[in-house]
Amino acid sequence: MGNFISQFFLLLIPILEIAIFVRIIMSWFDPTGQSRFALILREITDPILLPIRRVIPSIGMFDLSPLIALLILQVLQTVFQSVS
Repeated sequence: MGNFISQFFLLLIPILEIAIFVRIIMSWFDPTGQSRFALILREITDPILLPIRRVIPSIGMFDLSPLIALLILQVLQTVFQSVS
């Protein structure tokens, strides 16, 4: 059971990393974020980014929550790789 959970997260983490990265790139081209694809990305990534934003607010125009989320996901990936 534990191996299944770690394998599940090892599959999920890269998907979340890609979604966050795409959201970062899209914010440069579609700052309003009102396209259908942007709304789907927001649904996927907001559960990760919003708690980080509550703890670490934006610095001027710079939102560091995606960077911190990517770092946390990398740490989690390393932990799950060592468990499996």
